[in-house]
Amino acid sequence: MTSEAIGLAGFNDLSTVDAEQALLACCAAPTWARVLRETRPYPTVAALLATADAALAGLDEAAVDAALAAHPRIGERTDSPALAREQAGVEDAVRTALAEGNRAYEAKFGHRYLVCAAGRTGTELLAILTARLDHDPATERQVMRTELAKINRSRLARLVGQS
Repeated sequence: MTSEAIGLAGFNDLSTVDAEQALLACCAAPTWARVLRETRPYPTVAALLATADAALAGLDEAAVDAALAAHPRIGERTDSPALAREQAGVEDAVRTALAEGNRAYEAKFGHRYLVCAAGRTGTELLAILTARLDHDPATERQVMRTELAKINRSRLARLVGQS
């Protein structure tokens, strides 16, 4: 994902290919990226974010699963500076517990644990994971979609210089 803010006007002016690439770096669901790319130009950042939320809400489960697959597991090390920044609060001592929690979560729900990690410590992320293990699958799926929307909004805001 690009760490360079291009501004809303810059985003609106990107070529089709460059816009799609920038959007896929925010969320790896091609349908989501296509909707946002095709509904440009956006008059405001709020309009962009509202469209992003609506596009995510309209995705089928397979498209959401594709987006999830592109996210590193919480606590895993990553070579991406942007992704590392999102998980900067994860302390080494908590990584083992998160790895165990990730395995339990994936066994129960069949998909990766996803949480908007920015600004949270590893201990907080582990507590959230532990609490979410008590959810039923339908509830957890909705919580996960809400967290994905938060991540998408954060990444889009950073892309257009609003973070």
